[in-house]
Amino acid sequence: MKVKNIKKLIYLTFIYIFNRFPIKTNKIFFYSYYGSQYGCNPKYITEYIRENYPSDKFDIVWAFNHIQKKDELMHIRSVKNMSLKYFYELCTSKVIITNYRTTDLFVKRKGQYYIQTWHSSLRLKQIERDAENTLPTHYVEMAKLDSMKCDLLLSGCKFSTDIFKRSFWYTGEIFEHGTPRNDLFFQTNTEKRKSILNQLSISLDTRILLYAPTFRSENNINAYNMDYEKLIKTLQAKFGGNWKVLVRLHPHLLSEVDQMGFSENIVNVTTYDDVQELMFVADVLISDYSSLIFDFSITNKPCFLYIPDVQEYTKSERKLYFKLMELPFLSATTNDELFQKINDFNASDYTKKLDEFSHKVGSFEKGRASEYLLKRICNVCFTDRKDEINEAI
Repeated sequence: MKVKNIKKLIYLTFIYIFNRFPIKTNKIFFYSYYGSQYGCNPKYITEYIRENYPSDKFDIVWAFNHIQKKDELMHIRSVKNMSLKYFYELCTSKVIITNYRTTDLFVKRKGQYYIQTWHSSLRLKQIERDAENTLPTHYVEMAKLDSMKCDLLLSGCKFSTDIFKRSFWYTGEIFEHGTPRNDLFFQTNTEKRKSILNQLSISLDTRILLYAPTFRSENNINAYNMDYEKLIKTLQAKFGGNWKVLVRLHPHLLSEVDQMGFSENIVNVTTYDDVQELMFVADVLISDYSSLIFDFSITNKPCFLYIPDVQEYTKSERKLYFKLMELPFLSATTNDELFQKINDFNASDYTKKLDEFSHKVGSFEKGRASEYLLKRICNVCFTDRKDEINEAI
């Protein structure tokens, strides 16, 4: 028997045993991107609980692949992914929250409540059944099984709801109250901005461009051929101030990141856990086919698409839900065209286009997604005290 199969048999034995232990009614189990980070929607739900509920209200547990790197998270209990303790906490939690598909090593039991937050408020690239012919067979099977376990799926806008109904292999309730990770963009928190910049060793008066492209197949980085020095000069001429470029590649590209040519003003932030925080401090975003562009649009700050491989990408990788001309963002296929689009940027025209697009997709983003979700979680965990809890909230 292969080692992989032996491990799985051991894990399933753990699950069989721990699924016979009592469920702790106020325990919430979180993990983000399969345990790789403290970020995305699960983080912002956790932070909302910390800031708005007594510390003994919920028993919060997070799973991480590298638990020793999360020592700064003193406010939560952490377990190592796939450890004995991991399976105990997962099997005895009332609520399970993640932003990605669960595997067959989450055997949901009666009485548990599984919330799938997904990892975007709106997609540009097609997903799930809409992109089924581009996805591995094992992923499709995993996604179908995950949808059967799901009790609640979060949606950031009407357009996303329609995508989920059509392509997610899911027929349950869709929670149309926005995306918890986007609540941040409705805040004007100067202390938070200062804290993030301090972590990045960047002065408060520095202006920031965040370059955050998505990945290509086979980890190809040819499309990231950005002339950073000329880019900085263009930003200074257009918007004034001193600029730094933060480059955040997709986590799939960690092995390729050294090829990007970083310097004092070109900073690698690929391993920074929370891309929402990077967008929060950014003055301008450049991306491509990433769903981050829709999150960033909430800020009303300039966003540009650098897409030199658009013909190849849409032909060989993923089709798009929108034609590029339908989006409110200026796009370019060469460095020179990008710099010209930055020079030509008109703030009032851009804001008008953002408003029209938000209306078109039927945005649910109001900055209260975590608040509404916690009301639902309280009703799930404390069903005998619904009225008392709702009055308190």
